[in-house]
Amino acid sequence: MPEERRKPIALKELEEILKDDKRIRVSGCDIDGIPRGKTITKTKFLKSLEEGFGFCNVAFGWDMLDKVYDASVHVERGYSDLIARLDTSTYRRIPWDNNTPHFLFDFMDPVSQKPYANCPRGLLKNAIRQCNELGFEPLCGMEFEFFNFKETPDSLVAKDGVGLTPLTPGMFGYSLLRPALHQDFFNEIYDQCLAYDIPIEGFHTETGPGVFEAALQYGEALEVADRAHLFKTAAKQIGLKHGIMASFMAKPWNDLPGCSGHIHFSLAHLDSGKNAFVPGDDDMIDDNNDKLRGLSPVMKSFVAGILEALPSIMPMLAPTINSYKRLVENYWAPVTVSYGIENRIAAVRIITPPTCPKSATRLELRVPGADVNPYLAIGACLAAGVNGVRKKLVPAFPPLEGNDATGGERLPRTLKEAADKMMEKDSVARQVLGDAFVDHFGKTRLHGECCRPETLPLCAYGTVSDITPIATEWKQWETSVTNWEIKRYMETV
Repeated sequence: MPEERRKPIALKELEEILKDDKRIRVSGCDIDGIPRGKTITKTKFLKSLEEGFGFCNVAFGWDMLDKVYDASVHVERGYSDLIARLDTSTYRRIPWDNNTPHFLFDFMDPVSQKPYANCPRGLLKNAIRQCNELGFEPLCGMEFEFFNFKETPDSLVAKDGVGLTPLTPGMFGYSLLRPALHQDFFNEIYDQCLAYDIPIEGFHTETGPGVFEAALQYGEALEVADRAHLFKTAAKQIGLKHGIMASFMAKPWNDLPGCSGHIHFSLAHLDSGKNAFVPGDDDMIDDNNDKLRGLSPVMKSFVAGILEALPSIMPMLAPTINSYKRLVENYWAPVTVSYGIENRIAAVRIITPPTCPKSATRLELRVPGADVNPYLAIGACLAAGVNGVRKKLVPAFPPLEGNDATGGERLPRTLKEAADKMMEKDSVARQVLGDAFVDHFGKTRLHGECCRPETLPLCAYGTVSDITPIATEWKQWETSVTNWEIKRYMETV
């Protein structure tokens, strides 16, 4: 088993830990994976430990640019408070911000006092619970590729997002030269993240101008998701100190590979801690499928569960319009429902001996991009995989071989196609994640009939005109004019 699990901290111990602190940073995760939080006094923090504190539900009623969703997305339109329930086991200090203490919280329903259905961290906790009920502890690791630019928020606005300057030139993956151009920035991400309790197992350049890749340490699913969620903000905040913008956009350039957010998975037996994906001697004897002999029955069923669910959980793995620009042929990204033994073309790459120790047998999901919400992606995959284990599914088709990328059905090509698939009446996503979450999340990705301003209430965020709803993600894209269109048609059409 990995490192010892974090435990909640008792009040007296917290008072001692925080005795020299005046302010505390607290945050939760919104539906897009963005930390939403505030700095509060130590007194308020300690008083809130038992019952939590109020946090406006607009965090689930607006998009990543704070534009309120239209009426198709169900959020209580008086924008009342949810309850932010602090998790003291997440205690860490922010080394680049005067060692300010930082705690995460979960969103709770104030009436039922149960987890809020759309809370990403709560969704992952529920998936972990399902694994535990079958006798397994889910483990995972996460990798982020991300572009870095010699830009600031001000220059990004001034340039209207066009003509940005990459941190380094050219295509130079695994380079020992490129980091030296900005060695302080490169080293600070690694060292400061370690001090922030986000250990990075491997850190290197990837192919592309100014691209880094960070592989976060393998561990228990919730801990890894917390670290992945915080890593993006850490890289961005550290970058700002150096005049650098770190971007986790899935596909910033038309003609270059995009940025992945690959996730590795395995299950450990709760009683013994041993890897449940490693086949026993009897499994090897009884298995007539030579291609899958290195997989235990549990692993085969887990893989089959993910393959069954993959088309309908795509919005959790590719949550933005831009995500699908990465998922195209010939750019190192999977495009079909597929799996393969040590095959990086497949959606699911199975990693077994001899390329790894037997104890490290695992799978890698290669669909997600760097723009993913780690809680939703890990949670959806665990729920799908353990559903396969529960139903004792087996893969319905053979693994990919060589560079044959055909596999099963084509993955959705757009966010609209993916959201439609997820929201079908009997989708696998509904079966494993529940209707309440699927309906809310799907509508934030898809639907958008703008309602009349006069139908909206006043709220603390301004007058009616200030909070006029916008169409959601897909509707905005449908009505947007791109730079490509301007360059192509402005003069010649």
